[in-house]
Amino acid sequence: MFRKAAVTTVPNGSYLQGQANGRLPSMDSEQPAQEGKVVLKKKVTLLRGISIIIGTIIGAGIFISPKGILKNTGSVGMSLTVWTACGILSLFGALCYAELGTCIKKSGGHYTYILEAFGPLPAFVRVWVELLIIRPAATAVISLAFGRYILEPFFMQCEIPELAIKLVTAVGITLVMVLNSTSVSWSARIQIFLTFCKLVAILIIIVPGVIQLIKGETRHFKNAFAGNDASVMGLPLAFYSGMYAYSGWFYLNFVTEEVENPEKNIPLAICISMIIVTVGYVLTNVAYFTTISAGELLLSKAVAVTFAERLMGNFSLAVPVFVALSCFGSMNGGIFAVSRMFFVASREGHLPEILSMIHVRKHTPLPAVIVLHPLTMIMLFNGDLYSLLNFLSFARWLFIGLVVAGLIYLRYKCPDMPRPFKVPLFIPALFSFTCLFMVALSLYSDPVNTGIGFAITLTGVPAYYLFIVWDKKPKWFRKLLGK
Repeated sequence: MFRKAAVTTVPNGSYLQGQANGRLPSMDSEQPAQEGKVVLKKKVTLLRGISIIIGTIIGAGIFISPKGILKNTGSVGMSLTVWTACGILSLFGALCYAELGTCIKKSGGHYTYILEAFGPLPAFVRVWVELLIIRPAATAVISLAFGRYILEPFFMQCEIPELAIKLVTAVGITLVMVLNSTSVSWSARIQIFLTFCKLVAILIIIVPGVIQLIKGETRHFKNAFAGNDASVMGLPLAFYSGMYAYSGWFYLNFVTEEVENPEKNIPLAICISMIIVTVGYVLTNVAYFTTISAGELLLSKAVAVTFAERLMGNFSLAVPVFVALSCFGSMNGGIFAVSRMFFVASREGHLPEILSMIHVRKHTPLPAVIVLHPLTMIMLFNGDLYSLLNFLSFARWLFIGLVVAGLIYLRYKCPDMPRPFKVPLFIPALFSFTCLFMVALSLYSDPVNTGIGFAITLTGVPAYYLFIVWDKKPKWFRKLLGK
């Protein structure tokens, strides 16, 4: 592994090395900071932490995934069961990450925890697949939903052209990149506002749904488990759709070094956020079925809009706007968090040195943000929405299961490690087993997409030996890596 020396203030430069690479103390360390050194500041309060989690979770998932879950479960009752189970399972995973975030006070999320538990090779493979597949695909999925919903009011009576969706989506992605490159404070403030918009959008669906239930509109819940039986082949895909809708509970751990009082705020933000989201999601799906039948939901391309048209008349035009803002918030939160993973991986020597540099005046990891732009554009113009969802889910949940398994391993490897927040052992055991079991099943249920994801994940192994271990690189190759 090549090492980089710490760099202090560069008077005539635009960027500055964030920290030296290697396993360094976190920003909570008692070691004094070098004078004139630029670091990412602690600007994430409890409210901002909650907005990062809720604002990233509630995106396109609740407006797209009902279709995917219902299709793969076969009945209204089973789909609601999967929604509830995914919420509980996500809470278990979030609690595990709360423990990891309070005992390992470094940013980087999945990457950092795998590095601490299992060493550099699996950690490199994790950040490799995040950079190549997971983050570009995830951003493409949520941004495509943003593009569709923001154009929905202009194409109420006809089909929205796919090219128009992708062009508007490209503009949205670029705006998010610019925002996260410009200011941490403004990114956080806008995230709080967008989180409020998300909750309003959810309430716009839940409240009319509750009124429908009071009126006795329960015909779609009769014989709720009747229909096509859920198959072993379909359940992993239903699980992926549900867990995708809840994904985002881990993003606060990506910015641990920027959280004020992380021992208190990380567990609090995670628990508050997951309770709000789980209750909101289940009630939203119940609301859908008070008005829309299972068959109609499967045929709808914009479930929330179809629901609003049935109950709200002209006011339904506001729903796509709220949903588009919700998707934009999820894009913003994801980019804000994952750029810190690339920043930390570069600091550790696993990515080119430029990605660990911070803008001197703006205090943002600008290179780590903009590196995602070209990769996301490639995914955007060359992928199908549901194929991308299944494509990224394999690699994402494989490594999340591995991270939580690492929590169990660290209990035995480092029993004396301070743990301000500690979960019962059965929670990480159940969560990691479920993730790894569903990943294994997905190889049978969707062998093409998961096979591609698995193959690209394995390319991280030779890449590790080529870019990191091989220490006799030609001069031109070292320059290319930023050495």
